[in-house]
Amino acid sequence: MNIGIVCYPTFGGSGVVATELGLELSKLGHQIHFITYKQPVRLEQLSPNIHFHEVHVPEYPLFHYQPYELALSSKLVNVIKEFKIDLLHVHYAIPHAYAGYMAKEMLKAEGIKIPMVTTLHGTDITLVGNHPFYKPAVTFSINHSDVVTSVSKSLREDTYRLFDIKKEIKVVPNFIDLEKRKEIAKKEKENCQRASIAQKDEKIITHISNFRKVKRTDDVVRIFKEVRKKLKSKLLLVGEGPEIRSAKELADKFNLREDILFMGASNEIDKILCLSDLFLLPSETESFGLAALEAMVNEVPVISTNTGGLPEVNENGISGFLSKVGDVKDMAEKAIYILEDKNRLKDFKKGALKIAERFDIDKILPYYEKIYKEALAKNGN
Repeated sequence: MNIGIVCYPTFGGSGVVATELGLELSKLGHQIHFITYKQPVRLEQLSPNIHFHEVHVPEYPLFHYQPYELALSSKLVNVIKEFKIDLLHVHYAIPHAYAGYMAKEMLKAEGIKIPMVTTLHGTDITLVGNHPFYKPAVTFSINHSDVVTSVSKSLREDTYRLFDIKKEIKVVPNFIDLEKRKEIAKKEKENCQRASIAQKDEKIITHISNFRKVKRTDDVVRIFKEVRKKLKSKLLLVGEGPEIRSAKELADKFNLREDILFMGASNEIDKILCLSDLFLLPSETESFGLAALEAMVNEVPVISTNTGGLPEVNENGISGFLSKVGDVKDMAEKAIYILEDKNRLKDFKKGALKIAERFDIDKILPYYEKIYKEALAKNGN
């Protein structure tokens, strides 16, 4: 198949999943065409089966905000016609599903039918998409997709609750390339420079995010404060975002700056996770929790909230623990419970990897291929 993939090219979960999916599909012989405003960060190199088409948005003084949706839909039309694309897979409802629908309509006027699969990832539904300004367009785009998927049962339920959706939404969870990640993790462990971060008797706790309010990064610092009272430890905060300043101020207030490393945005996530003993994810909501899964595949147990799709990823008592949103005391106690006993920590590390194996790309990929065939059949292709 010739498959067009539309996604955000950034570090966010939807862009990572879309890129990894395209790469795996290309290995099966499919021609994959990424269509977005810059090369996706996980797309390190192109290959005979991988193609990238950049969406240019001309700057005109007439527009206060440049019309990306218009540029994207026009680019989709051109790419679909030139490269005989069989199917569009758009990740994130806005603006991608909306632009995809416009492209479908423009092509229909020329006698070209193109099916569209829309994958919902989270904030496109629960936050941005639910805004009154966007809700009608998001509802329309989802209902006019040929097939709709969501990355968790929780997100599917949220979509039905928040929008007037007439379509069936199929749950296809996010995934991880287990074999590839195991190889990377093994290599990183062999070269692990743990001594550069912490003393031999110190534990390393990690949080990776885009530091938005929904991630509750202040809770990360508060949890660490309680853990630090009981155990010698270091906290690695990885990422950039608007809540970084607040986290730094809190670290100063608690006199923890010597024990907290603000590492900024990084491409070396596996290198950081190989150092880690525990991962904290106290989010207000997570549609899936890809960061938790990436930690687990590196044998790092997770303390997370029990919100959204996180209970579908982090299994309480096996890969880590779940707590109520904002319950810093409970999360700190559970973190200490895992970290204070060497054998217990070892068991949780094994449990984290065992649960992560459920989300291996080889188990998830056949679902997408089946969905593509279904979309083509619905479209009469």
